[in-house]
Amino acid sequence: MNSAVPNQYLPNYVSPPGETLNELLEELGMSQAELSIRTGRPKKTINEIIHGKAVITVDTALQFERVLGVPASFWNNREQLYRDFLARQEEEKRLREWSDWVDRFPYREMCKLGWVNYVPDKVERIRIILNFFRISTPEQFEAYWSKLSISYRKSNAFKVNHEATYSWLQRGEIEAQDRYIKSYDSKAFKFILQNIRNLTRLSPTEFIPQVITLCAEVGVTVIFVPPLPGIRASGVTRWLSSKRPIIQMSLRHKSDDHFWFTFFHECKHVLQEKKTTIFVESDEAHDDPLEREADSFAANFLIPYAHYSRFISFGNLQTESIINFSSDLGISPGIVVGRLQHDRYLSWKHCNELKKNIEWVDVPKLL
Repeated sequence: MNSAVPNQYLPNYVSPPGETLNELLEELGMSQAELSIRTGRPKKTINEIIHGKAVITVDTALQFERVLGVPASFWNNREQLYRDFLARQEEEKRLREWSDWVDRFPYREMCKLGWVNYVPDKVERIRIILNFFRISTPEQFEAYWSKLSISYRKSNAFKVNHEATYSWLQRGEIEAQDRYIKSYDSKAFKFILQNIRNLTRLSPTEFIPQVITLCAEVGVTVIFVPPLPGIRASGVTRWLSSKRPIIQMSLRHKSDDHFWFTFFHECKHVLQEKKTTIFVESDEAHDDPLEREADSFAANFLIPYAHYSRFISFGNLQTESIINFSSDLGISPGIVVGRLQHDRYLSWKHCNELKKNIEWVDVPKLL
């Protein structure tokens, strides 16, 4: 879905309807004073209309129709076109002052993804960005996003590109609104999580459609949106309404261990039902209790702590033992490898062949 406004003709200049009125009076040989008497409009008002200083009201348009024989709809349309032109001219001046603002967005990348149309003009880019975000002005954009409660994992190594993150979030919202799903059912959502866990041994082309479908049946929208340069987000949980939770995945890390940990981390955020907070997840350490709770849930739901501790205590972390352990748990061996690497029991270079790669070609186009 492209968010650009459909092509429309916007003339460079629109004459005031008073010019047409003045030409018509000359053709009829009628003076402004005579028109004033015939319509009951003050002569000053007639003069101001002719010079574009006064508006042709609906009542005045009806009076012109009776006196001049030109339909009221003509005068109303001319007035509307002229006032629209003046408003756009004024907007053009205001938007020019925000030309640096639009440079903060990853505009070209958004164009490549088909989210917006490419235009070289800065002001027109601003309009396109505003249309994409469904916001009237840059000022309102700043006001709107500054009031949202967005929880980021803190990072000392990387600076979050907020405009890129907002763009990514907005794309997820646009795609979510195009889908019809049932109202959220928390009990049913908890119930299907085990079924989803059982999918981890499947290939991405098999498990991704099933994850989307299972979650939709219980009122949770799962969206896959390609990451933009400058964002650190692996996943996001947010609520579009009190009955509409969204899990948005970026596939920034293209391996199944990262995917499943992030997914179940987001599932916990849904279950926490903090409906006014947008949880944006990256790879950094957590200092938020809700984030630590989500981390713990994801880790232990995938690999129960008692089983994991027992496996570690044996000290046999070779490929075959990892495969057997994951088979006993009914999960992908890549998940076990990722957990061992994260906890420093295994080098980041070892056993990566047990992980499944996930590419965007694995994501169904219609989902």
